[in-house]
Amino acid sequence: DFHITRLKYPGGGDWYANPSSLPNFITFIAENTNIPIDPNEYRTELTDGDLYNHPFLYMNGHGNVRFTDEEVRLLRDYLISGGFLHADDNYGMDESFRRQMKRVFPKKELVELPWDHPIFHCYFDFPKGCPKIHEHDGKPAQLLGLFDKGRLIVVYSYQSDLGDGWEDLEVHNDGPAKHEAALKMGTNIVVYAMTH
Repeated sequence: DFHITRLKYPGGGDWYANPSSLPNFITFIAENTNIPIDPNEYRTELTDGDLYNHPFLYMNGHGNVRFTDEEVRLLRDYLISGGFLHADDNYGMDESFRRQMKRVFPKKELVELPWDHPIFHCYFDFPKGCPKIHEHDGKPAQLLGLFDKGRLIVVYSYQSDLGDGWEDLEVHNDGPAKHEAALKMGTNIVVYAMTH
C-alpha cells in the first residue's frame, strides 16, 4: 500500500510538529478516496538507507532545517529518481527550507503553481488555488513547486499551514471548514504525486 513518511531532518527545527496531523490526514484519504493507503505514519531520516521505500516524504516545522552534504546528495538523488517531497511551512521554516533547496538544486527555482495547475483540480476543486488555513501575517497562501524535466518533484505549501489544518480541531481552533479544506488540498497533492 501507498504510505506517507514524515522526514526527520537536522538543524534544530521541530520535524515532529503537529503530531495529530498525519494520522488525521491518512484517515481522511482512506475514507474519501480509493487509494489503498497504509494507516501508519512512517518516519525516516535521509541517511536511514531505506529512502527508496518511501514514495512520498512530508516535512514540516517552525524552525531551522540544515542538511548535511551527504543528505543534500541523498535527497537530490531520491527526487530525480522518482521520489516526491511535500514541505509544509508551519511558519518559521521558510528561510532555512529555501536555503536548503538551493543546496539540493542550485539551478532550480521554486515557482508558484498557478491556479489552473492540475494539482488544484485533480481530485477536489480549488479554483482559487491553495486555501489559507492558519492566519499568521495576512500574506496569501501559495503552493510552490520544483520541477525536474517537467515532473513536479517538490511541493512547498507556504503561508497556508496545511498541517495545522489537519490537526485535531481543538488544537488550533481553525474551524471545521478550514480543517476540511486543508485535508482536501493535501489529498490533491497526494493524488497528483501518485498519478504524475
